[in-house]
Amino acid sequence: MKVELENVKPMDIEKRSFEIITEELGDTPLIPGTELVVKRCIHTSADFDYAKNLCFSENAVEKAIQAIKDGACIVTDTQMAKAGINKRALARYGGEVYCFMSDEDVAKIAKENGSTRATASMDKAAGLDKKLIFAIGNAPTALVRLYELIEDGKLNPELIIGVPVGFVNVVQSKELIMHTDVPYIVARGRKGGSNIAACICNALLYMIDNNRG
Repeated sequence: MKVELENVKPMDIEKRSFEIITEELGDTPLIPGTELVVKRCIHTSADFDYAKNLCFSENAVEKAIQAIKDGACIVTDTQMAKAGINKRALARYGGEVYCFMSDEDVAKIAKENGSTRATASMDKAAGLDKKLIFAIGNAPTALVRLYELIEDGKLNPELIIGVPVGFVNVVQSKELIMHTDVPYIVARGRKGGSNIAACICNALLYMIDNNRG
């Protein structure tokens, strides 16, 4: 069997990948200004469904970019998502990345309340006196708690990236976020994950400045 490989230099692999994505998307309609976010999700997952299931509130990308420029911090629901976000790029604008899932106080409160750590970590994040972007890629309970905090007037995020993956209350939790007045980027349906949450954050960062060091 003869296998033909593309002769692509290491430094050009990502560029070539995005060329292939653009070619395969063809005439698929994308919302102007969201193209790079969609393409980076496809690049991360090799799943072209993101061209159809990613939903953006009005001007979500522009508002998120401005929030980052104004020093917004990012709160995630997994250490994996935190690890995947380009923290050095975010730090250029004064932002940090937080994940409280492993904190002892979060574990204690979750146990006392009979809730998930994700729920307790959202409550802890709500106490931060900072502009916040939430990047949720694993726990639908985090999205449900964010919805409750927003409805109660206790939290007003700059953006919610709602892309948990799974089966139990995943679809419903995403729909709740889409019924708030908060800017959102949501992967409608069951698909998502910590890698998708991180790559959306990075897409926004790279749209400001593609210097990733």
